[in-house]
Amino acid sequence: MTGIIEIGPLQLGLCLVFVLVAAGASIAHGLGLGRDLLIGTVRCYAQLFIMGYVLKFVFALRMSSLTLGVFLVMVAAAAQIIRGRVTEKRVPFALPVFVSMFLTYSLVSYLVVGVIVGAKPWWNPQYFIPLAGMIVGNSMTAIAISLERLLSDLKARRGEVEMRLVLGADVREASRDILRSAIRAGMIPSVNSLMGVGLVFLPGMMTGQILSGTDPLIAIRYQIVVMLMLVASTCLGVLITTALVRKRCFTPGQAPVIR
Repeated sequence: MTGIIEIGPLQLGLCLVFVLVAAGASIAHGLGLGRDLLIGTVRCYAQLFIMGYVLKFVFALRMSSLTLGVFLVMVAAAAQIIRGRVTEKRVPFALPVFVSMFLTYSLVSYLVVGVIVGAKPWWNPQYFIPLAGMIVGNSMTAIAISLERLLSDLKARRGEVEMRLVLGADVREASRDILRSAIRAGMIPSVNSLMGVGLVFLPGMMTGQILSGTDPLIAIRYQIVVMLMLVASTCLGVLITTALVRKRCFTPGQAPVIR
């Protein structure tokens, strides 16, 4: 196996061509994504460079408080991004999203790093931060999709929900179909990834390990662990978050908050 080929500033600059292609398509079709593409690109460069230096610092010190602090920041940032992406603002969902993400991802990350991978100690930053980061990143998208679906459907089908409540159903019964649809919407990307991995695409972690010279047969074992942990974390995160947020969509008198 050969070592990794380093990417220099020139190659990083050339990558901007891909963003310019997307920006051109946005202008040509009137998509209005130019500002988001610009901000996203700047944040991508800045956040990854900052994280790179932070990880070098954390890896060198090997302190549990620093490792868990980085994890906490990642979860808080993910919750904030979800808050910005969901258009319905009348339901206060920020706190339940953060709490459910923190508890779920802490449990899954511990099981994967400490029990399945067997890293010593379980918070070893070289293993805990990358694996926990993948859990947070992938589940963040799933939760945002499911919340957007839950809140938009509750608004669109408000009359149907109210009719069920009038006929004697409780909040759970009146919104059961809507909740189920929201959970399915959030889970679809993870299920699709399971179907296509290794056949349609090679995931980032596996690709990164192979590029760095790791034996492909070792890389696929880590990737299998990652794919299955993402299914579990996404499922638990979506289930708990949508259940908690649904409660906040109704008043104590069971009247819908969203109009």
